[in-house]
Amino acid sequence: MLPAHAPFSETARRLIETALVGLDATQRAWLSGYLAATPVATTTAPLATVKALVLYGTESGNSEKLADRTAKEAKKKGIAATVKNMADVKTADLAKHQNLMVVVSTWGDGEPPDGATAFYKEFMASETKLPDLRFSVCALGDTSYEKFCQTGKDIDAKLESLGAQRVAARVDCDVDYEDAFTDWLHATLSAFAPSASAVLDVPTAVSLTAATSYGLKNPFPAEVLENILLNGKGSAKETVHVELSLAGSALTYEPGDALAVIPFNSDDVVADLLRVAKLKGDEEIDTKVTGKKSLAQALREDLDITGLSRSVLTKLQEAAPNAALGSLLEEGAKDQLKEYIYGREIIDAIQDFAPQGLSAQTLATLLRKLPPRLYSIASSPLAHADEVHLTVAAVRYQSHGRSRKGVASTYLADKAHTGQSVKVYTHANKNFRLPENGDTPIIMVGPGTGIAPFRAFVEHRAELGHKGQSWLFFGDQRYMFDFLYQLEWQEHLKNGTLSRLDVAFSRDQPEKIYVQQRMLEKSRDLYDWLQNGAHFYVCGDASRMANDVHEALITIYQQHGNLTREAAEAELEALKKAKRYQRDVY
Repeated sequence: MLPAHAPFSETARRLIETALVGLDATQRAWLSGYLAATPVATTTAPLATVKALVLYGTESGNSEKLADRTAKEAKKKGIAATVKNMADVKTADLAKHQNLMVVVSTWGDGEPPDGATAFYKEFMASETKLPDLRFSVCALGDTSYEKFCQTGKDIDAKLESLGAQRVAARVDCDVDYEDAFTDWLHATLSAFAPSASAVLDVPTAVSLTAATSYGLKNPFPAEVLENILLNGKGSAKETVHVELSLAGSALTYEPGDALAVIPFNSDDVVADLLRVAKLKGDEEIDTKVTGKKSLAQALREDLDITGLSRSVLTKLQEAAPNAALGSLLEEGAKDQLKEYIYGREIIDAIQDFAPQGLSAQTLATLLRKLPPRLYSIASSPLAHADEVHLTVAAVRYQSHGRSRKGVASTYLADKAHTGQSVKVYTHANKNFRLPENGDTPIIMVGPGTGIAPFRAFVEHRAELGHKGQSWLFFGDQRYMFDFLYQLEWQEHLKNGTLSRLDVAFSRDQPEKIYVQQRMLEKSRDLYDWLQNGAHFYVCGDASRMANDVHEALITIYQQHGNLTREAAEAELEALKKAKRYQRDVY
């Protein structure tokens, strides 16, 4: 309800909006008049004597959110901070500034965020010295990946090599970034404005104790309304459609946003880990996450008990030294370490390198907080008031002689029964949005569960009566079993709310056919749509599909635009900068 420029922190904004949502028109009018007539105590804000650039690179939106917070807190300390996306700056722009704060995430195999790729490549190749620039870097990442926070590390090192002065040490944040980010922010702002007042987060004058604000620190217990298996009998896949109630939460979302789910670990996975660690589970431990509780409860509710990483192995080596593990962690054994981690989990490492078992507290200290999982929302809030829908593929597989399963996906598939509750909060994704103009054509490529946000897109446009053409490319394994939301798409085609639909079912013929091949088959029309202003969206697997779709686009621009590969790549970069080529990949 409050506009983005309102002078409130995110927490204060949620408190105020939650308080207002329950008021009727008369109550709001009274409150408006009361506040207008109440004298406001004024204080003299510190003069902005320091200027700074807050530069961010984001994939899911976290870095952008933290960059905005950085700027707001900087202004409280008298620092005039300007926030810019890496997609909108050039390396030469850095020389125009004296103070720089960088907040950047890493995704995939140590890669920069999609929108930051051009800046990153240009900056890492730059030889322009920056002796007058003071800087500090906050890197976001995930310790379950080998190249944890690599983009932030690279930018930090490059700034130093160009002669810039580091005023506060780089901080590398895991998925649970709040404490580390706050420490970095305080240290950095104190370095830029050491004589200013302490950093404030929530205005102390705001006291709305009656209101409840739901978010990362306080997820909403959403009731499960429906849990439906989408695949037909005989399918090799298990995809569920989950409908959750947001009634009473004041949580809002837009098409393109994600829902964060706080899962629990499966009881059988907890039991297996306890057995291998030679523990009973009734031992009391103290965790930084939730304080003292039984080990079994902490393993089920609070801790990541599966994700194996260098960080976990390093802690295990410190707790229970093992010669073989020590060799694996040596600097020259990165390939061997990567090979060992692939397909294994924490239980394997304990079995292999600590066969004598561990103490309860030692086991707990190996483990990070169980991170929330983000799922692309598969519904429009206009079509499903007070509800949010998800499309989830349950992950189950065999590896190294042991059955494995995805933590959150099987939690939703197996435990999110009708009437149960799931802890959730909404997560904005400003980098995946419908065009503001409803007449703008859109092209959507979403194989498998990548279909989720496009169900939301088409529903939303239908509810608004928008007339822009829409074209969907969908793919999965088999037409008979895996055509997700088939009846809905056919209804949208009939009603004209979906203009075109092209499908690729890879296992229905001897040769495998994927969505990128359908794109190439329709390349002339696809190119014409883009030339006429269409926005292009991709959602789904980042490791292969998204790259294959990108390559298909390059080929289409080369063929029909009569362009070299370099020129075609430049055209796609221009589409990204114009927000006409957007990806939600994982």
